[in-house]
Amino acid sequence: MATNGVNVLSALADPTRRAVFEALPQGPRSVSELAATIGVTSSAVSQHLKVLREAHLVMMRPEGNRRLYSLDPRGLADARDYLEQFWPSAIAAYSAALSTARADLPDQPTRR
Repeated sequence: MATNGVNVLSALADPTRRAVFEALPQGPRSVSELAATIGVTSSAVSQHLKVLREAHLVMMRPEGNRRLYSLDPRGLADARDYLEQFWPSAIAAYSAALSTARADLPDQPTRR
């Protein structure tokens, strides 16, 4: 069973979807604003927003006859939580690589 962290990464794997997501930190935007910014049709933006909403990366609020989309911190927290599980082993591997690299260096004369 996939966690939402995996769903977030999958949702952001598509370049157009990622462009939609990356257009939102400046503030809430409508589908038509996003379409103009990204250079795709409103229909395509709507389909991408649906996937981003399901991954909790964006949220929608109605304003008059428009719907405004903004970033949803829940999805970002899920992605961070998912990636953090790999952090200890990544640090250990980095430390081991540094130790190996130091061992391969020729002895340096000591400074006085």
